Amino acid sequence: MPPPKSKGGKMLSLINWRLKVTINDGRALTGQMLAFDRHMNLVLADCEEFRRVRTKKKGDEGPAQEQEIKRTLGLVILRGETVVSLSVEGPPPVVEEDKNNALPVGPGRGMPAGRGMGMMPPMGAPGMGRPPMGFPPGMAGPPPGFRPPGMPPGMPFPPPGFGGAPPGFQPPQ
Repeated sequence: MPPPKSKGGKMLSLINWRLKVTINDGRALTGQMLAFDRHMNLVLADCEEFRRVRTKKKGDEGPAQEQEIKRTLGLVILRGETVVSLSVEGPPPVVEEDKNNALPVGPGRGMPAGRGMGMMPPMGAPGMGRPPMGFPPGMAGPPPGFRPPGMPPGMPFPPPGFGGAPPGFQPPQ
């Protein structure tokens, strides 16, 4: 079984980029890629077609000359079966609206946006002018073998200076 493929990968990073697509009849299409699928069907916006055409010469005037004919197509849906090659022509266009709608730079403040209570209360560690934080009623501490990170196995829990079980609490046997 082949390894799982990433969803899009390189093609997904080329969305909105200007691409040159060569198809199997020799034409080259240049346009902004709006979409693709697993069959390599492409949707190109502002598409232009370029064809190389040999001009016919009357008599024996020498070799035939080639000229490139450009045609504007607009929005094109291209069948993936005909695609021979893709190349990048340019980055996504920058729209003035996007520049105007950008948020202004401000004096932001980076903070973690976690859930629940942090590791250290904002007023300092317990015992610094606040009553110690103990365990909830009915819980004398962590179960055996579960200790906070950095707590050596031989140290009693809770460590000295921290509140323990409520007075008169008897742990279950």
